[in-house]
Amino acid sequence: MIIWLASYPKSGNTWVRIFLNSLLFSNKEEVDINNIKIEQFPNKKHFRNISTDLSNIKDILENSINAQNFINIDKKIKFLKTHSANWKTDNSNFTDKINTHGVIHIVRDPRNVITSLKNHYSKNSYGETLEFMKDEKKFIGSKKMETEFDIPTLISSWSNHYNSWKKFDKNYLLIKYEDLLYKKNEFFKITTFLEKNTKNKFTNDQIDKALNDCSFKNLKQQEMEKGFIEAPKSKNQNFFYLGPENNWKKFLDSETTKEIESYFEIEMKELNYL
Repeated sequence: MIIWLASYPKSGNTWVRIFLNSLLFSNKEEVDINNIKIEQFPNKKHFRNISTDLSNIKDILENSINAQNFINIDKKIKFLKTHSANWKTDNSNFTDKINTHGVIHIVRDPRNVITSLKNHYSKNSYGETLEFMKDEKKFIGSKKMETEFDIPTLISSWSNHYNSWKKFDKNYLLIKYEDLLYKKNEFFKITTFLEKNTKNKFTNDQIDKALNDCSFKNLKQQEMEKGFIEAPKSKNQNFFYLGPENNWKKFLDSETTKEIESYFEIEMKELNYL
């Protein structure tokens, strides 16, 4: 069964993923950012035996559960990263409680998300990026790229994405990116969640090593030295961009800030961002 690392894009999913990769799959060696064992879903290989057209959005959506059924044949706990919203249609769902053992849901203040999104997707302005975040029918992924994880993925709007996952009531853990930055105990919430919902047990030394492996300084240095296969390809932007230096107060104009706060007011208040 799957434990999802679920987040809207540019919200800290890769950070948590590398932390878990260190805990679960590396012993004394440093985590290699280009060899992360926790895969992304949807992924082309998950659908090759199910769909004949990996660019067909309808086909991918309708077969999401079928792909997960195949992944879960061995009935073992596994971790998968996803940027997909936990969408539901008349004919299909993104996932269900048969395939899902739990969710680590990572959220980030949309005023900081917008800065990272603008860089990652090479948007021309914050206005254009905000329209991306407001789009309830937004997909990412394309048939044109060669990477396995580049496949149509329904993320919807920032608010719909958050609301779709917060309703999942089986072994659910909410993690805020900002708390990961400033509160070491937030990482202990993750390890406690894993010890409760899996057979894993972690020592303080293991946790300290994982925290070092996933430090922004270490990740940025690795990307500088050898690149990162998940980095945006269009203009050679860095994936690990600003990290803890990404403070919306330094970058956003008052008009954009007010529009974000107005449009996402309900969710931001619920998350204590306002």
